[in-house]
Amino acid sequence: MERNTLKMAENIYWVGARDWNRRLFDALITLPKGTSYNAYLVLGEKEKTLIDTVNPGFEKELEEKIRSITKLEEIDYVIMNHAEPDHAGAIPYIMKIAAKAKLVTTVKGAKMAQTYYHIPQERIKPVTDNETLNLGGKTLRFTEAPMLHWPETMFTYVEEDKILFPCDFFGSHLAGGVYSDEVEDLLIHAQRYWGEIMMPFRPMAQKALEKLKDLEIRMIAPSHGPIHRKPEIILNAYKKWANGETRRKVTIAYVSMWNSTEVMVRQMAETLAAEGIELAFHNLASADIGDLAKDLVDSRAIVLGTPTVLGGAHPLAVYATYLFKALRPPTKFAVLLSSYGWGGGAIKQIQETLGQLQIEIVGVLDINGPPTYDNLKQIVEIGKTLAGKVKEKP
Repeated sequence: MERNTLKMAENIYWVGARDWNRRLFDALITLPKGTSYNAYLVLGEKEKTLIDTVNPGFEKELEEKIRSITKLEEIDYVIMNHAEPDHAGAIPYIMKIAAKAKLVTTVKGAKMAQTYYHIPQERIKPVTDNETLNLGGKTLRFTEAPMLHWPETMFTYVEEDKILFPCDFFGSHLAGGVYSDEVEDLLIHAQRYWGEIMMPFRPMAQKALEKLKDLEIRMIAPSHGPIHRKPEIILNAYKKWANGETRRKVTIAYVSMWNSTEVMVRQMAETLAAEGIELAFHNLASADIGDLAKDLVDSRAIVLGTPTVLGGAHPLAVYATYLFKALRPPTKFAVLLSSYGWGGGAIKQIQETLGQLQIEIVGVLDINGPPTYDNLKQIVEIGKTLAGKVKEKP
């Protein structure tokens, strides 16, 4: 009996695990819908291969699923597309049982496998870009995809079935769903995932997509989230995101202590809305950072609002600004709004952080105390200027 597995094609199976209860990744990324650790079994006429494994704690579940299809001891190869523990953490467990199996990975991956998982060098088979492995009726072709999102990452492609196994690329953090075309809001989750993980590496994503452009792909099987049996949907989205295509959209991210900054950003929001600009509104005191990252993927501008706290920006605003810098969104314009009580300093700190980025500061307003009528009029003018910039053809 094939226990809780999925037959994707002849002799190709999903044997992964669903983590319904996980709510945090890397002590940073929230997982409101859990996640999955997708592993895949490819059975050739001569040899058998496991592509990726699962997060620590799910080893027995992976073993049981493999054994429901074939003998684990007969596995010849374990493919490590990516060395991060949520995909490679069960490699020592599997290779201890599958005593003849060799680990297939990139040259950089081989070093990581020895460092993190103590796999002996003699059990590792390093592969290079475009190298193939014939299992008998199933040919695996490997494509190096560095920095998506670690330096050792590679993709695996089954030539006969036209299935691409790209590990984290094209993924989404969802525990539920089998095929992506059956998940109504899949692209929302995929965009969130892109913003959190892939967006800082847009140039490398462009290179990977260029490598894939002439490849016939019938199915994309990532290592998180549902499988794409209509690959053109996720491919088209990734092309837009990798190219930094934005919309007439502004993300507002702010924090307010005594309501002054909030009054300022709300006036900005009203002005932009009246100008027909799409808005994403995030109060940093309660915002989900994943949602903020998702909105930055296609926002043409950002409005940052913060009060001054002890001579600098509010810590939540500092954190958001640091993430903005680290995630490197394609955002082109920014407005900075701040209020202070007995001393300023927030704007200077934010400007110093943003100064290293290629982003145009359209307007800055730093006020003492609650905003006056004249201050609100200034915000209206700044908002109209920003709207004009956002409406320009990129």
